[in-house]
Amino acid sequence: MDAMDWAILGELQADARLSYSELSRRVHLSAPAVAERVRRLEETGVISGYHAHVDLGRAGRTVRALIRMDCYGARCVLRHEEVLARPEIVQVYRVTGDTCCLLVVALDSMTDFERLIDGLSPYGRPSSTMVLSSPVGWRPVTPPA
Repeated sequence: MDAMDWAILGELQADARLSYSELSRRVHLSAPAVAERVRRLEETGVISGYHAHVDLGRAGRTVRALIRMDCYGARCVLRHEEVLARPEIVQVYRVTGDTCCLLVVALDSMTDFERLIDGLSPYGRPSSTMVLSSPVGWRPVTPPA
């Protein structure tokens, strides 16, 4: 990736709905050249999709938590796609250490959270941490220093 790729990524992360014409104006490159670079970034997986950033609280998901799962072997939650596909699980990280994975969850209520914890217990031991706030929200990816 060169400086132009990073410039394109910076603009798309700020506004993924930019037209190739506007994007080309902002990075000072022709629209066909920008389109080709974006296509290459998509094909190589650098750009993995285009998404709206949703404020979970304003969307009704006011209960947010991190759930550490201690699970291994056949019962491991990572082996059960139907569990990982639950809409309240917004991210899953496989991690090192004495925890198998970390689930980032967002729910409407504490009752829903309790139901989720109960539903996860057959797959291992869940341990949760409630999110109070997020002083650093989403950030765009920038070139290495």
